[in-house]
Parts: sequence; structure tokens; C-alpha cells
Amino acid sequence: MTTQEGDTNTVRVLHALEDGDSSVRLKAVLAVGTAPDQRLVGKLIERCAVEPDFYVRDMLTWALTRHPSSVTVPKLVDELRSERAQARSQALHTLSKIGDQSAWPAITRALLTDTDDEVARSAWRAAVVLVPDGEESELAGVLATQLGRGERETQLSLSRALAGLGEVIKPILREAMTSRDERVRRHAIATERLLRDPDAGFEFAIEEAKRVAVLGAAGQEE
Repeated sequence: MTTQEGDTNTVRVLHALEDGDSSVRLKAVLAVGTAPDQRLVGKLIERCAVEPDFYVRDMLTWALTRHPSSVTVPKLVDELRSERAQARSQALHTLSKIGDQSAWPAITRALLTDTDDEVARSAWRAAVVLVPDGEESELAGVLATQLGRGERETQLSLSRALAGLGEVIKPILREAMTSRDERVRRHAIATERLLRDPDAGFEFAIEEAKRVAVLGAAGQEE
């Protein structure tokens, strides 16, 4: 392929990435992932911030993983400072898939406690993948501040992230089980159950946590 043909193809892909038809955008991203072109990395990341279709976003992440991390990671890290929640969330998701630990310093406490649930959930998953050996306990301490947050999906994401850190979370969960906040106590109990028996399922763990919390409250009243 000549330079001119390559430039023409790049322009064609750039236009396709903004097409109103999601199937056209999906095919364009697939083409970039199949034949990586570093000139398009910036555009792929830019598209992640605004792409409304879940499947296209997922393919955008895949296409980015097909490029050298030395090219993608610095640009994705820059995106973590975006004011757009979807930009931060998708950048975190992509960093977790790339798995390059050089991105770890960018996973800040602010991201781990982001007010947007999708951003926070993506940050939790990325943090568990990228955390260096020896820093798991510190990470677990930050994640534990989010116990009791949100609805089922958010709580499940946090429990999975904590469980992914392994045994280091046990002392932190034991402390959280004594919290005055009932939601925190229940979530901590459910997470401990999930760590002990991953096959039990989160719903079972939550119901068990409710029973334990009720029994604990009854014991205190006596």
C-alpha cells in the first residue's frame, strides 16, 4: 500500500468512526484493531468518551489493546483527568485490559472514590489488576471506604474487587463489620462470605449478611 493509499484509508476510517450507524462504526473499529495504525490511537480514545453503543465501546477497547502500550497508556492516563465521566470510565476499563503497571500511579484515590458509580467501578477493577506487589493492603483500605455505597451492581463490583485482593482484606472487613452504618456492616459481611465461598453468589451473601446483622443487633439489645 502506498503512502497516499494509506492516508486515504485513514481518512475513510476517521469518517466511519463518526457515522450515525453503529454497525458502520463497529466495522471501522474492527478494521483498526485488525490492522493497527498508531495514527488512529488518539481518535479511538477520543471516540471512547462519546460512543453511545456498548458493543462499539467494547470494540474500541479491544482495538486499543492491539496497539503498543507505550503509545496507548500515556494517552489513556491523560484521559483520566477528563471532566467527562464516560471518558474516565472507559480509559480505566481499557487500562485494566492492557494491564501495564506503569499506569498504576494514575489510579488515584479521587478516581477510586469518584462520585460517578461507573467511573468508580472501573477504577476498582483497574486498581486490582494494576496494583504492585506489597501495596494491596493500602488499596484495600481505600476500597473499604466505599463499603455500603450504591445499589446491588455497585456493591457487587466492590466486593469482587476486594475479594480479588485476597487475604489482606480480612482485617479490614472485620473492622467494617463493627461499623455503626448498617449498610457498611452488611456489605462487609457479604464480601467476607464471597471471599470465603466465591461459588455461593452475591445474592446469597447479601441475604446471609442481613441475617447476621439482625442477629447481631438482637444480641446487642440483650
